[in-house]
Amino acid sequence: MTEVITDPTLPTLHGPSDKEKKYDRQLRLWAASGQQALEDAHILLVNSGSGTVGVETLKNLVLPGIGKFTIADESMVDQANLGVNFFLDEDCLGKPRSECCVRLLQELNPDVKGDWFPKNKDETIEQLFDGTIKYTMVLYAAPIARARMELLHEYGQKHNVPVIAVHSAGFYSYFRISLSNNFPIVDTHPDSTATTDLRLLTPWEELSNFAASLTENIEGLSAHEHGHIPYVALLLHYLAEWKQTHGSLPSTYKEKTAFRSTVAAGARTDTPEGGEENFDEAVAAVLKTISTPSISSSVREVFDYTPTEMESTSSFWIIADAIKQFYKKHNALPLPGSVPDMKAQSTVYVQLQNIYKAKARQDVAEVLETVRSHPKGKDIDSDEIGNFCKNAAFIKLIRGSEPSEASPANIKVLAEREFENDSHALLTAMPLSLFPIYLSLSATTSLPASNVSDIMDAIKNTLPDAASTPRIIEAAEEVARANGGELHNISALTGGMVAQEVIKIITKQYIPIDNTCIFDGITSRMQVIRI
Repeated sequence: MTEVITDPTLPTLHGPSDKEKKYDRQLRLWAASGQQALEDAHILLVNSGSGTVGVETLKNLVLPGIGKFTIADESMVDQANLGVNFFLDEDCLGKPRSECCVRLLQELNPDVKGDWFPKNKDETIEQLFDGTIKYTMVLYAAPIARARMELLHEYGQKHNVPVIAVHSAGFYSYFRISLSNNFPIVDTHPDSTATTDLRLLTPWEELSNFAASLTENIEGLSAHEHGHIPYVALLLHYLAEWKQTHGSLPSTYKEKTAFRSTVAAGARTDTPEGGEENFDEAVAAVLKTISTPSISSSVREVFDYTPTEMESTSSFWIIADAIKQFYKKHNALPLPGSVPDMKAQSTVYVQLQNIYKAKARQDVAEVLETVRSHPKGKDIDSDEIGNFCKNAAFIKLIRGSEPSEASPANIKVLAEREFENDSHALLTAMPLSLFPIYLSLSATTSLPASNVSDIMDAIKNTLPDAASTPRIIEAAEEVARANGGELHNISALTGGMVAQEVIKIITKQYIPIDNTCIFDGITSRMQVIRI
């Protein structure tokens, strides 16, 4: 009897989903976790004035797939709106501006939910803040009534919701981010070249033994083997020889330069190429990798910060404290475990990768044990701890913005500092401060159609000597000339910048600005300043 043997059915290969195809490029920037954070978000825009910059911001959030947005705008569409707002058409005349903008914005991405307010004359925007709806972030566009602006900031402080103010008039604009609490970031996305951490001055036993096995008989190796020793092993080999000769490892620039020459001298020149690529890589890596481990000022700030009682129970501060203990014990942060590309045989390179990955896992395990010993640490996901360890050298703490920071006294101190720097601009070849633009725009936060004297009077309330500074007068004249009107290209550019910062905050990836960005469309310059 013949036995029929059938081949097992091969598993079905699934390609990328429609959603992955749609958002392919941005998923490469902030991954699935960041995309999910965007889709879970609800943005409220309180719109007023010409109403362009706020809608342009939403455009750049709808396209990447924000979950939901609401526009609160009491204005009706008139002819002036059609000239500056691309999300209005003639059919919108006489209709609620919020309703029309929502409808046309949703055409950009049907997966995004949109809502508008008020839907009848009896409703007021203040009703949106009765606590029944939770917003991820609140944006508002100036000009805006001062009482309403204060209400928005009170809501942000009470519910720990970031509030972003945006003001665009003529060729000028600025936006200011108000974070009610300190904002820690783990996934800051540093440049890949900055993340190389090979620990060549403090190698562990497995790495030292591996390097020694590759270079034990370095002079007797074949041309192929000699030309494929990974530069990590080469540097460890020559470091050991240097220490044996000099009694210590190279530390000064002069010593590192001499060490680099020693490494270069080890290359064979009787090859068809006249040299060896792996030795070239080793020489190039000397100054970058032969250095004593140290932590950055941003990491030091996290270690030195004492979290509040509420903050101390968050996963970030529990893990940060565990890594701080790790650093105190080992005088080094957990090893990231990544190895850069280098000239090497594939099998040798994979072995080297595995050695670094094993050490990284060992460091994560030690941090994990410390985290689990914390009363609130048992529920923290191990993947979060691993990601924190991987990015520990680049964590960042953005300080929250207190309302008092924009007080007249602080504005005066900031103005004095900026104008003092301007007085040395010719000697230092530094650009002039854009702070006069901020002063002029903020003077019209609640009074859009102000003349020059009104703007200067408002500025003088904070800076009595403002009239003696020509650049303040020039900025006031330009803002007065705009008369509260927006230029679409300036508002579109500003909206793009604001949306970029919104995405950073929502995804908790990359580093948001701290905390105000001022843009000058006349000179095409911007300045980030903390106010």
